[in-house]
Amino acid sequence: MNKVTFWAITVAVAGFLFGFDTAVISGADQPIQELWQTSPLFHGLFVMSSALWGTVIGALSGSYPCDKLGRKKTLVLIGVLYLFSALGSALATDPYTFAILRFIGGIGVGISSIAVPAYISEIAPAKIRGRLVSIYQFQIVFGILIAFLSNYLISDLTDFDWRLMLGIEAVPALIYLIMILRAPESPRWLILHGNNVEKAKNIMVSLGEPKVDTLIEKIQQDTSGHQKDPLFSKAYRFPVLLAFLLAMFNQLSGINFIIYYAPRVFELAGLDSSSSLLSTAGVGLVNLFFTMLGVYLIDKAGRKSLMLIGSIGYIISLSVVAWAFSSDSGGLTVVFFVFAFIAAHAIGQGAVIWVFIAEIFPNNVRTKGQSFGSGTHWVFAAIITLVMPYFLSHYPPSQIFTFFAVMMFLQLLFVIKLMPETKGQSLEELSSILNKKGT
Repeated sequence: MNKVTFWAITVAVAGFLFGFDTAVISGADQPIQELWQTSPLFHGLFVMSSALWGTVIGALSGSYPCDKLGRKKTLVLIGVLYLFSALGSALATDPYTFAILRFIGGIGVGISSIAVPAYISEIAPAKIRGRLVSIYQFQIVFGILIAFLSNYLISDLTDFDWRLMLGIEAVPALIYLIMILRAPESPRWLILHGNNVEKAKNIMVSLGEPKVDTLIEKIQQDTSGHQKDPLFSKAYRFPVLLAFLLAMFNQLSGINFIIYYAPRVFELAGLDSSSSLLSTAGVGLVNLFFTMLGVYLIDKAGRKSLMLIGSIGYIISLSVVAWAFSSDSGGLTVVFFVFAFIAAHAIGQGAVIWVFIAEIFPNNVRTKGQSFGSGTHWVFAAIITLVMPYFLSHYPPSQIFTFFAVMMFLQLLFVIKLMPETKGQSLEELSSILNKKGT
C-alpha cells in the first residue's frame, strides 16, 4: 500500500465515525425517552434531532477551520469532537446535556463532510482520486452497519446498555485521533497559504508525486488566477450551480426518508414488524455492497456515467414502488424495489457526491464550495426528515414515491445537460475548464 492510499484510508475513518454516530442513536431512542420521561415532540425535535442540526451548522461553517487552521488540524479537531461527544453523551444525566453533547458530535459530522473529501482530493493522483475520496462514503455506510451490530450485541447486557452503545464510539474515535496526528498537511493548502512551498514539495515527494515542480507551478497558477474572487462571484457560478443541484437532488431522491423510515414504509406495504426489521437490515447490506461497487467503478466508468446509471435506477425503482402502493400489489414488490432504489443510490449519488463536490472548485475556494454543497445537502436532509412524518400521515405512500420519482427525472436531465465528467483530470485542469463555463 502506498502512502497516499494509506493516508486516504486513515482520514476516511472520520467517515466511519460519521456513520456510527448517525446510526448508534437508534439504540438509545426508546430507553432515554423512558428514563427522562420526555414528550414525543421534545424527544424528537430536541433530543433525537440535535445531532442533525449540529451537522447542518458544522457543514455550513466547516470551511473556516479548513482554511484558517489547515486540513490536518481540522481533521484532528473532528476527532476531538467525536471523542468528547461519545463520552459525554454516554455519561449525560439529563436530556439537555445529552442533546448538547450530541449536537457537538453532529458538528464533527458536518465538518468531516468537508475536510475529509478536500484532504483526500488534494493528495490523491487524478487517476485514482475518485476511488480514494469515495472510500469516505464506504466508511460512512460501514459505520452505520457496525453501529447496528454493536447495538444488537450490547442490548440487554446491563440496565444502562444505551450508555455503552453510545460510549463505545470513543474507542474508534481515539484510534482515529492518534493516527491522524501523524498525517501530513495537504500540500495544496500549504502552497495556498504562502511561504510553505518547500514543505509542500517535501510532502509531495514523500507521497510519491513524480512531477513535483510541474504540479507546484500549476497549483500556483490556479491559485493566483482567482486569489481574491469570492465564492459567489461570476467566476465560480457554474461550479456553485453544480454543487447546489447535485446536493439538492441527493436528498430529493428520498434516500434519508428510506433510511430513517424504512420499517414504517415496509409496514405500510403489509409486512409485520419482525419482517420489517429484517428488511431494514437488508437495506444496510445492499447499501454496503453497491457502495463497494461504486467505489470500484468511479474511476473506470466515471462520475457522470455512474450518475446516469443511478438516475435511471432511481426512476424505475421509485415508479414501481409508487405503483405497488397504489395497486396494493404486495409487500414483497415494495421490498425488492426499495432494495433496487438503495442500489441505485449507492452506485450513483452515494459514490459520486462527495467526490464531485471536492473536485469542481479551485484550490482557493475548495472548502468554501464544499461547505455550500454539503450545507445544501444537510439542510434538505433536515427538512425532509422533519416533514416526512406529516406527509406520511396526510398523503398515501404512492403520491410520496411519485414525487421522488419526478424529482429523479429532473436529476436525469441535470446529469445529461449540465454535469461534466471529471475523472482522470487534475484539480487544476478542472478548475480551468469549469471557470471558463462560468464566465
